[in-house]
Parts: sequence; structure tokens; C-alpha cells
Amino acid sequence: MADKMVFSFGGGKARGDATMKALLGGKGANLAEMTNLGIPVPPGFTITTECCAYASKHKKWPKGLDQKVKKALAKLEQQMNRKLGAATDPLLVSVRSGAAVSMPGMMDTVLNLGLNDKAVRGLAAKTNNPRFAWDSYRRFVMMFGNVVCGVAHDKFEHLMDELKRERGAQKDTDLDAAALEELTQRFLKMFRKETGEAFPQDPWQQLTRSIDAVFASWDNDRAVTYRRLNDIRGLLGTAVNVQAMVFGNMGPTSGTGVCFTRNPSTGENLFYGEFLVDAQGEDVVAGIRTPRPIAELANEMPKVYEQLVAYKDALEQHYTDMQDIEFTVQDGRLYILQTRSGKRTAKAAVRIAVEMVAEKCISKDTAILRVQPASLDQLLHPDFDPKAEKKVIAKGLPASPGAASGRIYFDADETEEANARGEKVILVRHETSPEDIGGMHAARGILTARGGMTSHAAVVARGMGKCCVAGCEKLEIDYATKTLKAGDTVLKQGDWLSLNGSTGEVILGQVPTVDPQLSDEFGTLMKWADARRRLKVRTNADTPKDCNVARRFGAEGIGLCRTEHMFFEGDRIIAVREMILASTLEARKKALAKLLPYQREDFVGIFKEMDGLPCTIRLLDPPLHEFLPLNDENQAEMAKVMGVSVDVVKKKVAELHEMNPMLGHRGCRLGITYPEIYEMQVRAIVEAAAACAKKGTKVVPEIMHPLIGTARELSILRDLTERVIGEVRKETGYRGDILIGTMIEVPRAALTAAEIAKHADFFSFGTNDLTQMTFGFSRDDTGALLSAYVDQNILEVDPFRTVDARGVGRLMRFAVDEGRETKKKLKCGVCGEHGGDPKSVAFCDEIGLDYVSCSPYRVPIARLAAAQAAIHASNKKADKKKSKKRGK
Repeated sequence: MADKMVFSFGGGKARGDATMKALLGGKGANLAEMTNLGIPVPPGFTITTECCAYASKHKKWPKGLDQKVKKALAKLEQQMNRKLGAATDPLLVSVRSGAAVSMPGMMDTVLNLGLNDKAVRGLAAKTNNPRFAWDSYRRFVMMFGNVVCGVAHDKFEHLMDELKRERGAQKDTDLDAAALEELTQRFLKMFRKETGEAFPQDPWQQLTRSIDAVFASWDNDRAVTYRRLNDIRGLLGTAVNVQAMVFGNMGPTSGTGVCFTRNPSTGENLFYGEFLVDAQGEDVVAGIRTPRPIAELANEMPKVYEQLVAYKDALEQHYTDMQDIEFTVQDGRLYILQTRSGKRTAKAAVRIAVEMVAEKCISKDTAILRVQPASLDQLLHPDFDPKAEKKVIAKGLPASPGAASGRIYFDADETEEANARGEKVILVRHETSPEDIGGMHAARGILTARGGMTSHAAVVARGMGKCCVAGCEKLEIDYATKTLKAGDTVLKQGDWLSLNGSTGEVILGQVPTVDPQLSDEFGTLMKWADARRRLKVRTNADTPKDCNVARRFGAEGIGLCRTEHMFFEGDRIIAVREMILASTLEARKKALAKLLPYQREDFVGIFKEMDGLPCTIRLLDPPLHEFLPLNDENQAEMAKVMGVSVDVVKKKVAELHEMNPMLGHRGCRLGITYPEIYEMQVRAIVEAAAACAKKGTKVVPEIMHPLIGTARELSILRDLTERVIGEVRKETGYRGDILIGTMIEVPRAALTAAEIAKHADFFSFGTNDLTQMTFGFSRDDTGALLSAYVDQNILEVDPFRTVDARGVGRLMRFAVDEGRETKKKLKCGVCGEHGGDPKSVAFCDEIGLDYVSCSPYRVPIARLAAAQAAIHASNKKADKKKSKKRGK
């Protein structure tokens, strides 16, 4: 491990490179890469992620790390011709985190390390700029106090606001050197009061304690939450980057900024970013001051702007992706502090990917892999109706696009609580900080009074796909009274507000929405994905409207049509309840005859919408008690409508009551005990198919029996189904093909798939119930339990969200293999909600399923995920072939 502890970079040479992200973190790997490319990067060294993992586990540094750090520091001091903490011309360094996967703002940073009571005066004399020296020292005391010692950031801010009032200063930059020296003394006094110790003057102690704090920040609440929300797993920890400081706060010829090589909100190929003169990087990112657009840098510092444009073009071309770049200008000299692939909205991701193919920068396969399937969800939901009346009460920066309406909350924890109660919520803050991550995730939209387009709120919101309006400076936010004032309008916590993240508008109340308009680039990307994937993508749809939406999103059939949902519409429920109350077969058939035309009409509407595409229709699945009212008032109303006594209704409710209805009298068990129900449904399906076929609609019906657990059950029900199909064929002359299959949702069905396949034309995995029965979890009652299991690493993910490949997935793989051993061309698919989960789609591709099925709005997600699965499988196959050749 000794050789893998510390990697130096600087002077045009670096040990590492961009391929070493797992060891050096994204930031460290890219600093090394840029150094080797000749980009002006301040020198430094990176402590590896392996060291963080060791420190996290053993609560101490690995043996020999201190000596490695001292050696790297000595090399850095030699390169800079300065000593850390020297009294005359001190070297100052930054200590920054950097994991293999970008986690903006979630871990800690310390700047200006190396200053102390003597070094600050030496720095002032050397630079002939006392204001700069004291500004740097007060920043270091603030960051060290907060990050290393846990002193609340607000306490430092309070002292600064107090001094600004005393000196009549409007902005931080209005404070002169004497004022900043006074402020630093107040900070040092408060530090001692809060920590019980004097501020450390030894630079080595400052450095080691800061490295420890950055290591520890890997496991802080916000970092853990961010990794959970973004499903980031398997990383060792964070690297620590110790780098010579360059200063943007040395006066009017210095500054700092953050820029993107393309617009991260829209994807437009225009230089995008912000900067501040006489400031340090944290001022831009934290949203403490509202920065200026990057285009204005061309007037402020034309030579620097020209160099920055050249470097951003070179970095995008080198990395073949949109870059997020941090830079500092010190006395007119430009330094690049970081580059990484930029966080972007789904809209931007799609546009950038497609345009980069047109620019011959990347391949179509790379473009497909560049867009996260789950992020497409942002594009598929409604936007504000442009024709709707609206009262705009303020306007800020359009930091992250989208539309959101919700009740306003001013605290991140309260936002989470309100969301848990089912409320739609808007989080309102002066500016967000990494501690707000949970509330930001829970909110529909985020509104801040301060900060810019590259602030913490903006970057994190774009990564989450959340609507965000930032830097709305006219807002007056009062946390104490929980009120927001915009001009004459005053809103209190719980009032409704709407945000347009595409325009920056803050709108009073709720605004109606319209369906989304998908871009040409979206259509292009989907065409490439469809050409690349093997898996078909169907939809779960129960109405013609759902079918229409799904077809527009590219669905290739229906994988699950739930017939029971149709029973609740209008007067149908009366006929259903009449059937349930019937005490004889004839009475039940009479009630079912009333339902037949309704069911037939439903299927006609669906077949018309799905013209030419397969439609898998599941016969009645839920237990009959679900169609009966449970409370006294509704039972009395039912009795009145049905013309029976309340006692009759109550008696039937009691008869149908089950201790565990999910394992009770439902699914195919209803078809076995009440075959007349399935006879009616099969008849309705075939009569609808016949009627549509006569009018020129191509119908491809597939009849599915739920909850099969034994081959004999399916054998009996297949005979019933074929008999009714034959009767309707004789009556109508319909000759179209009709497949008969089953859901595989009982573990026994998976284990006896070879026998069941003898009676099935297709298998469709009902992964919701299969997961429930395999784990013994109730999906309706185990939300809190599963969260605890995931937090404690008992389970990697919620198995109702992503297929449990090792358990449930093993049953699926076994069933597919056994079923196709019996029937080679057995069609197999998935119709549970897992069909819209990208990781589950990849697993379905791996085990050779023919299709996945999901809700209409997740169809594009599944299409893209299926294409990515095919590309990964192809790449894996090619790598295996290359490896085999090398072996020979």
C-alpha cells in the first residue's frame, strides 16, 4: 500500500492520470491529467481513497502515511519556493475532498491553510496587500472552525454582519484591512470560546487535522444521504487533495469562477458560467454573493477570458464530454483548479449527446450511454400552461428547469416531514448548504434569495432533476417568523407557490399544467436506442388513454392490462356486487351477463389504440372482498342500492374476510372456484377481438392467468379458456391467433416452470408479488423496515424497486431456463413495476427475457435502459474475446 498512498502533481508532471479515479478520486485524477496536458494547475499532491478507507475503519492513518505526506509537502515547498506557515513568505494550501464519483458540495474543504498570527503579517508585507492577507486569514479561521472543529458557520456570519453594520458596509468587499483584522480577532476569540482551545498556530497540526476532517466527511450525513439518493455504491472513500493556493481575493485584477463548456440546463453549445472579482471560490459555489455572467469577464479581463475559452475548448475535446471547470485568476494570471464531467439536466444530457455525435466527437453508442435512463423522467411530465393566468411576484435566475407547485417550507427537516405526510413542497432558503440535501430531495422545487447559476442549490437541483430558482434577491425571507415577502405580497409557511425553473419566475398560488413537448434530439436518441436494443418494451395500461400515452412514448404492446380496474367504473360496481352476493350459479351468471358488454367495450377501446400490437390481458386477480365496502355507512348504501338488508351485506363481508388476503382466495383460485367469472372475461376479450377485426383493426390478444402455482391449475384454466375461445370463433368466424399464458409470481411456479410451460404459450413475471412471496415481505407494510435494511447494508437496495438478482432473480433465471427446456420458443417477459427500473431492465436482458413492461411514462426509460444493457453486453463480449486472444 505504501506506493499507493500519495501522488504528487505539478511542474508539468504527475504520477497519476484520468484513468485512476478509483484511487485518486475524480478531482485528483483530473488534476494529474491536466498537469500532464500542460494546463496551468497549481502543484500539489493527492492522498488516495485507500488511505481514507483505512482511516475510516481503524480511526488512524495507515503506517507511513505521515512520512509520505511530509515528503510530498517538502516537494511542494521546493516547487513553490515557500515554506508552509513561514513567517515571511508563507506557502498556503487548500485541502479538498474528491471521490471517484462527483458529489458536489457533500464533503469538506479547507482553504488558506498555513496562516497563523505571524504568517498573516508576513503575507501582508510580502504582497504589500494587508487587506488580502487579513481577508485570507479570517476565511481560514472560519473554514477550519466550521469543518474541523464543528463551529456553526452562522456564528461567523453573525460576527461579520455585526461588523458590517458597525462600519456602514453593504458588502464584504467594503471592509478595509483594519476592519478585516478586527473581524479576524473576533473570529479567533469566538473560536476559543466555542472549542475551549486557542486557534492552532502549528501548520503541520493544521494540515493533519484538516486531512482528518476531509476523511471524516466521507461519512457525514449529507454525503451518506447523497450516495443513497444517487445509488452510489462500492467506493472506498474520498481522496484528499492538498494543493498550493492561488488567490482570487488579491484585488481588482484577481477573481474566481465556475464555468461549463456548454449550458448544463439546456445543453446549448454556448460557454456558460459565472465569476466574481476579488473573491475566493467558495463565494461562488456557496451562493454567499451573487456572481456575474462569464461573458462579462471578456470586458473585465480580456486576455484571461481568451485563455479560459481556449482551455475550456481543449478540455472538452480531450475528455469528449461537457466539462465543469473551476478557475482562479491571481494578479491577471489564470489557473485551472478543477475539471470534471458536468452535472446536467436530462434535457441538456440528451441535446449534448446528440450534438456531440453530429460534431463527430463521440459515437452513437457513447451518446446512448451518456444519458441516465431514470433522468428521462424529467422530460416526460407536464409543464406550466403558457395560457394560464398567473401572478408573478418575483423573478430570479433560472437555475434548473422545470415547473413545480407546492406549499412553502423554510427548513429542510420540516420539508422532509411535510413530504412524508403527502404534501407537495417548495423549499425556500436564503441559500442552500450541503446539510439541506434531504429537504432538497423531498421538495418539488427550490427557491433561494442568494446564489447564482453555479451555486450549491443550482448544481444539486440540476443533478436531482429538481426545478430551482436561485438568486431572487428581492425576496425577504424571515426564518424566525417563517415568512416570505416579495414586494407587497407576504406568504407564510404552508402557503402555495409555483416556480418556473426555465424562466426564473416565482408565481403566487398553483398554476395548471400541460403535456410536455419532446425535442427532436430526444426523438433522435430514442431511434438510436431502439436500433441498438434487443429487449422489446411494452406498457402496463388499463384504459385507451393510457394506451395512447404509451404508444406516443414508443410502447410495443401491452404487457399487463388489469381487468379489475375496469370493474369500479360507473354502474359496473353494482353488477360486480350483485355477482358477489349471488347465492346460486344462475344468479352469478345473470350478474356477469350485465358486465360482459362493459368488458367487451373496454377491450375494443384498448385493441383500437394498440392496433397491430400484442395485448396481454390479465384475468381477475384481487380477492372479491376488495369490491365490497368496509364501513357501516357505505354498507348501508350498498344494501339500499342492491335491494337487500344490511345484514346480508355484512354477512358476505364477513364470509370473504381473510387474515392474509394476498395469499388467499385470489387470482387463478377464483377462476378454479368460480369458472363463470373467467368464462365471461375470456368471452369479452374474444368478442372484442372479433368486432375489431371486422372493422380492419389488427388484434393480437394474449390471455394471462394470474397466481398460478401448479401445472394442474393452468391445465384446467387453459381448457376453460380454449373452450370459450372455440365457442366465440363458431359464433363470429374470428380466426386470429390468441396466446394463453401465465404470470410467474409464486415461487413454486418458478421452481416447477418445466411442468407449467407444457400448458403455457408465455410466461410473464409478476415481480412485485414474486418479490413479496420470496422474501416474505408485505410491500404495503415494510417501507420503514426496508429503509433500515438498506441503511444497515442487509440489503443493497429496496427489492421492490430493483430486482433482487441473487434471490428473486435466481428464481426468474431458473424459470426461463426450465420453461424453454420444455418449450424452446416460450415467450418470457416482466410486467411488474421493475420493468421500468434501469438496473432491473439490464438484468432482464441478461437472463434472456423477450420484453419488459412498465407504466406509460416509464416506457422511454426502459427503451434507453434496454439499449444500454445491449451495449454493455456487446462490450463485455468483445473484451472477453480480446482477453482470450491475449491469452493465446
